[in-house]
Amino acid sequence: MTSTLVPETDSEGKADPLERTWSSPGGFLGWFTHVNHKSIGRRFIITSFIFLLLGGVEALLMRSQLAVPGAGILDQEAYRQFFTMHGITMMFFFAVPIMEGIGIYFIPLMIGTRDMAFPRLNAFGYYVYLIAGVVLYASFFLGLAPHGGWFNYPPLANREFSPGINIDIYATMITFIEISALVAAVELIVTIFKLRAPGMSLHRMPVFVWSILVMSFMIVFAMPPLMVSSVMMAVDRTVGGHFFNPDMMGDVVLWQHIFWFFGHPEVYIIFVPALGFVSMIVATFCRRPLFGQTAVIVALVATGFISFGLWVHHMFATGLPRLGLSFFTAASMLIAIPTGVQFFCWIATFWGSRPVFRTPFLFILGFFFVFLIGGITGVQLGSVPFNTQVHDTFFVVAHMHYVLIGGALFPLFGAFYYWFPKIGGRMLSERLGRWNVGLMFVGMNVTFWPQHHLGLMGMPRRIWTYGEGMGWAGLNLLSTIGAFILAAGVMVFIVNVFWSLRNGAPAGANPWGADTLEWATDSPPPAYNFQHLPTVSGPHPLWEDGWADRPKVVGLRPTHREVLVTDLMDAEPQSRMILPGPTYIPFLAAAAVATGFIGVMFVKLIFVFALLLTYLALVAWNWPRMAHQLESEDGREHRLARGQGDGGMNRELEGEGQPGSGDRPWPTQGPGGGA
Repeated sequence: MTSTLVPETDSEGKADPLERTWSSPGGFLGWFTHVNHKSIGRRFIITSFIFLLLGGVEALLMRSQLAVPGAGILDQEAYRQFFTMHGITMMFFFAVPIMEGIGIYFIPLMIGTRDMAFPRLNAFGYYVYLIAGVVLYASFFLGLAPHGGWFNYPPLANREFSPGINIDIYATMITFIEISALVAAVELIVTIFKLRAPGMSLHRMPVFVWSILVMSFMIVFAMPPLMVSSVMMAVDRTVGGHFFNPDMMGDVVLWQHIFWFFGHPEVYIIFVPALGFVSMIVATFCRRPLFGQTAVIVALVATGFISFGLWVHHMFATGLPRLGLSFFTAASMLIAIPTGVQFFCWIATFWGSRPVFRTPFLFILGFFFVFLIGGITGVQLGSVPFNTQVHDTFFVVAHMHYVLIGGALFPLFGAFYYWFPKIGGRMLSERLGRWNVGLMFVGMNVTFWPQHHLGLMGMPRRIWTYGEGMGWAGLNLLSTIGAFILAAGVMVFIVNVFWSLRNGAPAGANPWGADTLEWATDSPPPAYNFQHLPTVSGPHPLWEDGWADRPKVVGLRPTHREVLVTDLMDAEPQSRMILPGPTYIPFLAAAAVATGFIGVMFVKLIFVFALLLTYLALVAWNWPRMAHQLESEDGREHRLARGQGDGGMNRELEGEGQPGSGDRPWPTQGPGGGA
């Protein structure tokens, strides 16, 4: 049984009030008004997957250029742009947004609520992300794309050596897109802390929810330094600042410090949600609760903390004091311990179980092998002498891709197969799924294993061609063949998705027999997620005896977008909150902010005009609505304050429902009761 009731229709056959209240407008113009978390989450997932394909095409062209000595597929400038766009796309426009998008879609379902805490802010973040991506790729097709690498080191990125607009686009778009990341992080933190179902205390939250929470806090602390550094770069280039100009007492190494203080946590911002995927899939397909769940959660939190102490291991060749480098070597070794704890917990979960070897689980098995290699080479690179030998060689390229593809992409594709039935309502093909796993696993290893050897043979990274006498041609050709095998695996997934949307078997509410609340509603979920909000009494609610008989939350009016607000620690009900409905305001606000960011690269005074537009958008956003008088279930009148910010609090002014009173505005009942 599921925790929801089948939506009913009235005597005239109209949709029930909840469906009318939570539905979103259709049509092209209606698309710009959507604020529901499932709509915004799907957009993040689909858009970021498109960027994955674009980044993949760029990688294939680069690998084709390096397949043989002196290939003429890309000239030097084109290769620089492709190299930079590949890195920016994968790190900023694919990896982080898709993790946030999956969180935005599933976190409200997992914690038993109907939407995110600030729906309009959620939509605003997506439009910022979309506009940044469109502008960046417009510059690419115009031949003006950034060409200084995704790391953009000065002094080569200073105007003296890069006089065009290419680096200005980098500095501006990186600052702009991080607004989207920060918005999503704040959304997720507040939603997780304040909108959980009654009874879902912190220690009862699913591991994936914990992983998204850790990721969100990491974004809040890691992204602002990057925004500061990119603004400093923009100031250097546009108004003659000298933050990174050593001739004017600036410091080029300062950029590396600030950038990598963001850049290494960025890897774990991508990796931590993937660990959440692994824990969820392992528990489901082993048919037992995750062994040592508390230890896994502590390891996730520890990973988030330690990740901020590693950034200098990207800078071992910059001449920093050796004593200081030793601390970063120690931190590079230390961060392997929390991941090792999780590995042992996953193995202990396997032990004695009878795993179901379906496609999601097969991707996780691939993750164990591939990421283990990346982790071992990461510990090697934490050693200063070894790092100095292989610094800026293809050994580092191989390590990075074993970590990011093995540690993030394999769990991500496992998550696609795991949660696609919930999003699309149909099962993906198991036969195509196994081809998908096999091709990606073989392609991954054939592509990047030879690059370890190329790096040890001295092949530097970031080069666009090489001579015939270097002895690198055979391994480079093998690596290029592997890249196309890996791409074929991704194409099988795309074929699988489109085929299954039409012909896949209906999924049902819980096709995997999983334990978390997203599987307690229909597939795909209705606009309001749950007809009656659930209550929980343990960390695995759907596996507990008597789940179908658990009390449900009632008292939320179906004519308003009401959600239940609970306290941080124990998820005790506190109040009800009214969420805003569909509106154009987030899109207009994002367009106004984008006008300032993009326009200032060409005409400085456009910033003033954009500031005025942004002010008007914020005024419309926060314009107070009139209070409405509503009649409660027992006939008493209540004043409902609406429209302040993203959600107004519904407070019972007559005294009913106040803390300590006999009546609660969020009563619970057994299944089958009224709304």
